[in-house]
Amino acid sequence: METALTKLVGVRHPVVQTGMGWVAGPRLVSATAKAGALGVLASATMTAEELRAAVREVKSRTDRPFGVNLRADAGDARERVRIIVDEGVRVASFALAPSRDLIAELKDAGVVVIPSVGARRHAEKVAGWGADAVLVQGGEGGGHTGDVATTVLLPQVVDAVDIPVIAAGGFRDGRGLVAALAHGAAGIAMGTRFLLTSDSTVPEAVKARYLEATVKDVTVTTAVDGLPHRMLRTDLVASLEHAGRVRSLTRALRRAAGFRRISGLSWPAMIRDGLALRHGKDLSWSQVLLAANTPMLLRASMVEGRTDLGIMAAGQVAGVIDDLPSCEELVTRIMTEAAQVLRTLPHPDE
Repeated sequence: METALTKLVGVRHPVVQTGMGWVAGPRLVSATAKAGALGVLASATMTAEELRAAVREVKSRTDRPFGVNLRADAGDARERVRIIVDEGVRVASFALAPSRDLIAELKDAGVVVIPSVGARRHAEKVAGWGADAVLVQGGEGGGHTGDVATTVLLPQVVDAVDIPVIAAGGFRDGRGLVAALAHGAAGIAMGTRFLLTSDSTVPEAVKARYLEATVKDVTVTTAVDGLPHRMLRTDLVASLEHAGRVRSLTRALRRAAGFRRISGLSWPAMIRDGLALRHGKDLSWSQVLLAANTPMLLRASMVEGRTDLGIMAAGQVAGVIDDLPSCEELVTRIMTEAAQVLRTLPHPDE
């Protein structure tokens, strides 16, 4: 199925695996790429040296295109851009809108730039700055998310920009792909659906928790870092939502200390990161610290399997996913179903 997305990045199928921290590593990304979709490495939870090693590992596993997801506000963003350029990575995606200069630097090197946005005005801004495509996530999506549904937000963005639009938030199958194409998208992006594959390195016990979840078990909370965050409802989430200021600060300090040991960041650097993530919000000190070490909370679940100590970001589709196919099986299933759906749609001349 050829679309503006497949032509832009050189993949066979208009499907993107998003850059999920601690989840989208070399194994998942290379398996996605081999399946003919676009796999995206999550670099925010890697050091620069780890990113370079991860890129090289993917390249050793496959010669198909893949991407790297960056935090545009990271202190070493330019160093990571240089790694992408030096290593010949095809695509750079951004969780936050990159600056005009970063976009220009990547484009000058022949890298396709795809920022993620959650509002029409943000899509218009990055399109004006030269982005090659834009990924738009509706409120159904996992992790930090907005409150406008994909079916409302997507056509707004498609009408507002003249670059390819990739739809995210609520997608898991071929029917969703056809629906996104009908709205004018050039493809779909999925996080939770790729997390729940046999190629994902997430511990099996954690995957089992996802598979047990119903739609009502997926919630949006601001208790973790002060921003709307979609995740599975757990005892930890409930305790954060009901904890007082003193208890919240104590927990935040303990988790921040653990993240500092792993990341090597100083306390001032962590606080700066937390403040940078406020996005104009009036946060308590515990929320600032939690914002800075949210990667630690994700790592506890996604790497260590400690669902009692970590958070599990999840799109609403987690409540309707019940299996763990390989990436090859998943992408093949999506494309087969999309073709079947397209064949059954009525045509104007019938």
